Amino acid sequence: MAHNLSEKDGKTTMFYVGDKPWHNLGTELNEPATAKEAIQAASLDYEVVKEDIRTQSGIKILEKVATVRQDTNQYLNVVGRDYQIIQNVEAFDFFDHVVGQGKAIYHTAGALGKGERVWILAKLPNDIVVANKDNVEKYLLLTNSHDGRTALRMFFTPVRVVCQNTLVMALGNHSEEGVVIRHTGSIKDKLEEATRLLGISQKFYSDLEKQFQLLTDRTLNTSELRHYYNLVVYGNAVVGREETTKSTPIMENRITKMTELFETGKGNNVEGVRGTLWVAMNSVTEYVDHFRSHVDTDDSKLKNVWFGAGARLKQRAFDVATSLVK
Repeated sequence: MAHNLSEKDGKTTMFYVGDKPWHNLGTELNEPATAKEAIQAASLDYEVVKEDIRTQSGIKILEKVATVRQDTNQYLNVVGRDYQIIQNVEAFDFFDHVVGQGKAIYHTAGALGKGERVWILAKLPNDIVVANKDNVEKYLLLTNSHDGRTALRMFFTPVRVVCQNTLVMALGNHSEEGVVIRHTGSIKDKLEEATRLLGISQKFYSDLEKQFQLLTDRTLNTSELRHYYNLVVYGNAVVGREETTKSTPIMENRITKMTELFETGKGNNVEGVRGTLWVAMNSVTEYVDHFRSHVDTDDSKLKNVWFGAGARLKQRAFDVATSLVK
């Protein structure tokens, strides 16, 4: 199952609105879903329980328990006994409280593997318009796990409409992970605190719009463009024989493709943004979303774009771009 999407009764555990996903799977909805519709359409209305683990001789292991998907009775992983499960319904309810019930428009949700990892993506109202013509839609992504490997996370993913490329961005000055809720202690208290933190989302996007505008105000010549790509791809400004970081064919091929996208990528010739740092940053995100090679196994394209190496490269593209205009 190269796409790594969870299945139940032969049905993919996912829904989507709009364009078909790259794997052509999932339940299509004609219009954006409410939280209740989303969890049902994506077949995520299952619960996860903790079960004791015993040796073959019947001795209970005190320190560990197993997480089990209740509807399919599938074992997900071994976790500590103090591990706190955040059910899918709780996560969706939490999402509604954060963005305001009925205000978010759910565009996709699903589960990976045996259902041990779930995600929800919702569109927030009021797009960002860069240089009066380049629209950026505002999304909030929540991902949660039931296997003890990752915390519940929420972070922003602005989408540039013209080419459907995404930035994976942290919430303000919190961590690079956005809002993180560990599966220990009082989950209720942590959810309430995260709700308070995410309540600043409007300010976040207001500040972000200003940062995007600064990027469109900064035009780049050939050497400045190369300087930017070196910082993003290599982590240094100059790559050559005198540098400790040596160029590699793979890295140079990345820069070549990004440079091509800078010149000819979708929407990059829009009046007001052409030749700017804004376009340079988006050439990196377009490369990650549509051209960067990946292995469609457990590290699927979705994982790569939102959680993996591709997400980190996009975050660095944004961080470097904004650092150059501060």
